[in-house]
Amino acid sequence: MKLSVIVPVFNRERFVAAALRSLLRQRDTIELDIIVVDDGSTDRSRDIVEALAALHGGIRLLTQDNGGVARARNTGLRSLPGDADLVSFLDSDDFSPAGRFIADISHFSDPSIEFVYGRLCKVDRLDDERLLPDADAKLETVRGIQLAAGLFRRSFIDRVGLFNESFQQGEDTDYLFRAFEQRRNAVFTDTVGVYYRQHGDSLTNNSEDMRRGFIRALSLSAQRRRRNPSLARLDTIFGQPDATTVQEA
Repeated sequence: MKLSVIVPVFNRERFVAAALRSLLRQRDTIELDIIVVDDGSTDRSRDIVEALAALHGGIRLLTQDNGGVARARNTGLRSLPGDADLVSFLDSDDFSPAGRFIADISHFSDPSIEFVYGRLCKVDRLDDERLLPDADAKLETVRGIQLAAGLFRRSFIDRVGLFNESFQQGEDTDYLFRAFEQRRNAVFTDTVGVYYRQHGDSLTNNSEDMRRGFIRALSLSAQRRRRNPSLARLDTIFGQPDATTVQEA
């Protein structure tokens, strides 16, 4: 099966090479199409991606004027190859754990499975050479809201549609809520789908903006489910009595 991974980038010259290397190391287990969307970076991010693409292949670099991460991911979705079977995402400052894809892809042998969703590991320090958490890093593995924890069948992604570009923060939460609502058959695993790097200039470092985005996404989900009671409840996914207890990345 062919997997396309969409990686939005904006001014991530410190991290983007390691993020992409964490994907490239998995090419021996799966046919991998890496779509990098540079969102108008003003640092060396684009040059670094171009150098990696020339050295390794398998990386497509798309560029656009700065329009935000939702727009960048939509550019990636619109550029999916026709033969892509599966779709996933990775932020340009995180790692995809070794063996992450092969661990969960076997579930798609059942044609009814729409997506597989694992866990995320929050890490305060990552080793960009070894592509692992530092030996003394603080780790927390949770069932949370993180796009990179999911592997999605292409036909399901087409049904969910594009990201809501009106979100400044929380566009990933909104997208996952829409996916969870529409699911008919999904698998939830204990596979760690992403090492989520927690650092000072993370996209999601502003906790107040994160909270506003989360609340807005939750409100929109509640409105959709009131209009259409056949949509799946969010709390049944995480085994929580209240969807607001789901951890945000």
